[in-house]
Amino acid sequence: MATATQDTPGRCPYRLDGSAADIHGEATALRAVGPAARVELPGGVPAWSVTDPGLVRRLLVHPRISKDAHRHWPAFLDGDFPPDWPLRIWVDIRTVQTAYGPDHSRLRHPLVPTFASRRVRALAPWLEETTGALLDDLAVAAAAAPDGVVDLRRHFAEQLPWRTVTALLGLPENMQHGFQGINDTVFMTNLTAEQVAANTAEAERLLGALIALKTERPGDDVSSALVQAHHEGRLTERELADSLWMMMGAGYGTTANLLDHAVVNLLTHPAQLDLAMAGRVGWDQVVEETLRHQAPVANFMMRFPTEDLYDEATGLTFLRGDAIVINYAAAGRDLEVHGADADLFDITRATTREHVAFSYGRTYCLGAELARLEGRIALKALFSRFPTLELAVEADCLVPLPSLIFNGHQEVPVRLEGTPDQ
Repeated sequence: MATATQDTPGRCPYRLDGSAADIHGEATALRAVGPAARVELPGGVPAWSVTDPGLVRRLLVHPRISKDAHRHWPAFLDGDFPPDWPLRIWVDIRTVQTAYGPDHSRLRHPLVPTFASRRVRALAPWLEETTGALLDDLAVAAAAAPDGVVDLRRHFAEQLPWRTVTALLGLPENMQHGFQGINDTVFMTNLTAEQVAANTAEAERLLGALIALKTERPGDDVSSALVQAHHEGRLTERELADSLWMMMGAGYGTTANLLDHAVVNLLTHPAQLDLAMAGRVGWDQVVEETLRHQAPVANFMMRFPTEDLYDEATGLTFLRGDAIVINYAAAGRDLEVHGADADLFDITRATTREHVAFSYGRTYCLGAELARLEGRIALKALFSRFPTLELAVEADCLVPLPSLIFNGHQEVPVRLEGTPDQ
């Protein structure tokens, strides 16, 4: 639960828990404060946490809201926070996710063709084949385990998006293990400064090797397209490396979290799983309710007003240079939008699709359609192949990822049970 830094209960700013032990407990406390609340991020950095979905949408499309700390965050420019701030990577990085104005369009442009609807839909047969192979591997892993318990997250929920993103990037097999290991830690918000520095150095080494390879031997992949954009002067060297890094993290962990939570929610709501298995509710609806109920990105770091902004609907004023965190986890469970039972998982919910889990407006996630496609294919195949799948522990024993940013579990131990359908 979020805790106030002052002695008076309910006062702000709230000091957010870097280990993210209770993201939704914090979200409930912050929503009680109002549409946005003053918080303290790990490292003692002050910010706003925006929880109201209407305000979220207005800020995401406002022309005077920047994502570029290098231009519009005075605290960053003046060095008014610890040099070893554990979240520094999220403002240091130079990608479409941190760009403002014309830079946003310039950095987005090389990525757009990869996520065109026609090209995404064409991936469906490959995704189905890859999913089938992963389910074979899952069965082998379960059979080899003495107690029949296998970690569904590690063996399935993470593997499908990782194989997808590495295929899109054209990532050589000998680099995949190293990149995946770094990606598994980069979103953690409880690391020491030394751990962050070591991870950053290793990421830079791996990225340098990838860029050198794609420069010498380009292919029909996103990495080569970004390298070409750099050679044509459309991306700086820093933007090239950071864009590659962003693609891996955004395409991998977010979808892994989606699959993770969808499986856990369905296994703990068997009547709803029955509806999906019987075809009475589509798998697309399961995906959307999961996105609403358990936003894969809980909090997005950060945005900054380029001038003082007054929001008439809420009466709030955000001062120029204030750090703003978009709290997607809280916005997805807004009581006014989703009703008094917003905390409950319900795939028949009429407002299921009214979420902002993929952002909104010009910053809407390029990979949203691909993530949805992966979710539909993976969930349908998983429960068709293993209809008696069950959690091997009580759901409240699952340990969350230590991340304010990524919303998932460290492990999802399951038993496949029964005889898999062939």
